[in-house]
Amino acid sequence: MTQQNATEVPEFFLLGFGGQHKFQHVLFIVFLVIYVTSMVGNIGMILLIKTDSRLQTPMYFFLQHLAFVDICYTSAITPKTLQNFIAENKSISFMGCIIQLLVYATFVTTDCYLLATMAVDRYVAICNPLRYPIVMSRTLCIQLVVGSYVMGSINASVHTGFTFSLSFCKSNIINHFFCDVPPILSLSCSSININIMLLRVFVGFNLTFTVMVVIFSYIYILGAILKMSSTAGRKKAFSTCASHLTAVTTFYGTLSYMYLQPHSNNSEENMKQASTFYGIVIPMLNPLIYSLRNKEVKEALKMMGKKF
Repeated sequence: MTQQNATEVPEFFLLGFGGQHKFQHVLFIVFLVIYVTSMVGNIGMILLIKTDSRLQTPMYFFLQHLAFVDICYTSAITPKTLQNFIAENKSISFMGCIIQLLVYATFVTTDCYLLATMAVDRYVAICNPLRYPIVMSRTLCIQLVVGSYVMGSINASVHTGFTFSLSFCKSNIINHFFCDVPPILSLSCSSININIMLLRVFVGFNLTFTVMVVIFSYIYILGAILKMSSTAGRKKAFSTCASHLTAVTTFYGTLSYMYLQPHSNNSEENMKQASTFYGIVIPMLNPLIYSLRNKEVKEALKMMGKKF
């Protein structure tokens, strides 16, 4: 590829993982099991929340959308990754690459805002329990969820538009297992200064804003819990927050590692490992975290088991 405009690039090739040809069948099985578990867990969570009347609360309304978002962004990258483990041709069309990045970035960003929204929900439930039904009204919950999707769409559209407006003349081989911004930028022969600035500004803002919402929410939550005189009340409050805190820590930690560190300190193989964790593994872990550490979900699962 020499001096071709981005619109003339017919396809890209996804390099995948280093040395994957030696273990491609093992990796295929591992990733397939993770993906199937993720689909079953998240779809099951959505159906459980829809059918159990005890779970018709704001917290589970947000959890339902979190499960949907997890399904969407892991499905944007995992099926193609599975195909490339066993296929000789590891190409992805130019338009396919655009769609993959757009869908993936939209729902990953939406995930950030949903986790922050869930932290606010826990803050209101624990710090203002008497006003909780009024403050977290159905209308507000819908507005917060719609706002999360809007922020995800804006972020993804900006990065996708600016990334694929570049010219590519170095290579059409993406050193990654899916189309993501950093490895695609490394193929460009155009100036990528604006792209890097946008990446740092948008990702930095989205992560910083949502993380600060989570941190301040839990500062107030911790203060309210410490003031509780009842040990049982403190335990119940901690249990309702434990699953959310676990999900937040794993998701934001790997996302920050991927996008906010200087590239020189972050090898391409390490970036792939981080992407694997938050793009493929975390969507599997979330339903397990919320089902194993949430009393109401466990009781709903038991009731469903008795019906069948």
